[in-house]
Amino acid sequence: MSAIARTLLRLLGRVPIALVVLLAVGAPHRAAAQEVSFRVIVNASNPIAQLSREEASRLFLRKVLNWKGGGAAEPIDQSPDSPVRESFTKAVHRKDVGQIKGYWQQILFTGQGAPPIEKANDADVIELVAKVPGAIGYVSATATLGSGVKTIRIVD
Repeated sequence: MSAIARTLLRLLGRVPIALVVLLAVGAPHRAAAQEVSFRVIVNASNPIAQLSREEASRLFLRKVLNWKGGGAAEPIDQSPDSPVRESFTKAVHRKDVGQIKGYWQQILFTGQGAPPIEKANDADVIELVAKVPGAIGYVSATATLGSGVKTIRIVD
């Protein structure tokens, strides 16, 4: 064994193994955990300019079915494997997509409701929100919005 190898082993003996494993395994997860920016959109005819995070969560979980000023709210989700959905779910619901899917499985099983419509991508969400007056959805921050939708603020 070389002198360098012996010195390295001696130094590693002083560092807890858990720390070495954490450093080795943790690095890729930090890179993968980058947040994808999103914005919440509603039909352009909707007078709402902002919602609290809690209000937005309750709309998407269908705990609230109508807008404050009246009219049915129609939340639109992106597909479960979408990075935008993952980011939205963490920021608004403060849960991961799997937890929200579990919530909807329970709601469906008990017959208490149905999850929001799911669309495959930003363009599909924008198209549907533009057509449905009570619709609310989310898209990536870089999505090009048409004239039939507007962005609203989500405040904590």
